[in-house]
Amino acid sequence: MKIAIVLPDLRGGGVERIRLSLAGEFRRLGHGVEFVLMQAQGELLSEAMASFAVHDLACRRIRQLPWALARYLRRYQPDALLVAMWPLTVVAPLASRLSGHPCDVLISEHNTLSAQYAAQGSLHLRLLRFSMALGYRLARSRVAVSEGVSRDLAALSGLERDRFTVIHNPVPCRPPPSREAMARATACWGIAGGQRIVSVGSFKPQKNHAMLLRAFARLERRNARLMLVGAGAEEDELRRLAVELDIGHKVIFAGFHADPTPFYLTADLFVLASDFEGFGNVIIEALACGTPVVSTNCPSGPAEILKHGEYGRLVPVGDDTAMADALADALASEHDTQRLKARATEFSPAIAASKHLDLLAK
Repeated sequence: MKIAIVLPDLRGGGVERIRLSLAGEFRRLGHGVEFVLMQAQGELLSEAMASFAVHDLACRRIRQLPWALARYLRRYQPDALLVAMWPLTVVAPLASRLSGHPCDVLISEHNTLSAQYAAQGSLHLRLLRFSMALGYRLARSRVAVSEGVSRDLAALSGLERDRFTVIHNPVPCRPPPSREAMARATACWGIAGGQRIVSVGSFKPQKNHAMLLRAFARLERRNARLMLVGAGAEEDELRRLAVELDIGHKVIFAGFHADPTPFYLTADLFVLASDFEGFGNVIIEALACGTPVVSTNCPSGPAEILKHGEYGRLVPVGDDTAMADALADALASEHDTQRLKARATEFSPAIAASKHLDLLAK
């Protein structure tokens, strides 16, 4: 098949990494793959262009997308269109109809949209519901990355739960980092191993790094360090909060890294403090490195990955006291790293790609 993957852009986020991972697996299986972007920009663009054709629709507004995507479909005629992230997931099925090109449209959502857009107000919620009820019905298949996301999408769109297929995000096994990359990561910590805590993710409200900082401030370990790997609009605010909590000297802002593997490998503990997640790829990335995990028990994602606490600790959302206790307990405990790594293999790109192709073959 010729498979087109549609995204807003290729910024360094979880969804974009997932699509690159799937693209690589599709290509390994002999399928043609190309990326179709509203705007050809982002930290992962060069990586995609090194292996795949990339089409820039040059759409600055979502209202331009139906016509631009329809033109692409008429000209390049892919067999399948894989589309992620609302509102693209409701626009693309419409564009397929406008193009007149028969094409299997598979849409996927990677977040609990009701939580993601909760602050937008009732008018936005009505638009969200209406667009999903219409656009989702026009798609060939609908994918949710977790059971929680599936329930959320069904409630918002009015479609039955059995109209959605759960396919967990693929997390590739990355090659071992170079000795130089490991040395740089180790140097960033500034302390010996034993009390290194890492969190990986964009600095945005959903990730609730502020709660994590408050929890870390409660941790009674004088030599512990917290490393935040990522970037985003909240960074200055988080730096100020760290100083206010008198932990500014113990919190390391490491910046964005396309491959955070050296930081997982040099850490003693990974932590996720999110208020909500669609899935939580970073948890699997940590497990793949044998790094123990503490996570908030979001409505979807972390509990499914950690099997409700079997493979890591879960704490209530927004509870910095419980988070601090879990961090202290995890740092003081022994962990079976091989068991954690084995769990991560259950989320391989090969499994996810096979499930996507099965949907397209129906």
